[in-house]
Amino acid sequence: MAEYPTHFDKDALLACARGELFGPGNAQLPAPPMLMMDRITDISGDGGAHGKGHVVAEFDITPDLWFFDCHFPGNPIMPGCLGLDGLWQLTGFNLGWRGWQGRGYALGVGEVKLTGMVRPDRKRLTYKIDFTKAIQTRRLTMGVADGIVEADGEVIYIVKDMKVALSES
Repeated sequence: MAEYPTHFDKDALLACARGELFGPGNAQLPAPPMLMMDRITDISGDGGAHGKGHVVAEFDITPDLWFFDCHFPGNPIMPGCLGLDGLWQLTGFNLGWRGWQGRGYALGVGEVKLTGMVRPDRKRLTYKIDFTKAIQTRRLTMGVADGIVEADGEVIYIVKDMKVALSES
């Protein structure tokens, strides 16, 4: 396991987006506006519901976020795919945080349930990810995790069997 902190502020997440945190060619977060979190409050390689690792992160919601103007005009809602992407982003971040090498990419998700919406009056999203598998072999580096997204404490997205891999190419 690499020696990284167990929480990260926005500046550290932006450093990761620039490729400075885990080194060139390794796990990298997207830059704003696609960066879907403002801070990681806790991360581990052996915690969570299954003892295989977890991530908890937060995203501050403000009415001026870019997606509210275009999805949908007159009825602003954060696209559900952005919440899912935030979960994928954090799953890949965890793999890089473990010190595992390669660039991250989403492989898929087994099940997604959207039970609520993010409107401009919400204040904060909380992402909670629990790994069910974390695999590193000579040929494969992959994390499999379940996740939820809460809006102001209300569970609004539930995801099962989310898969992210790291690749050297």
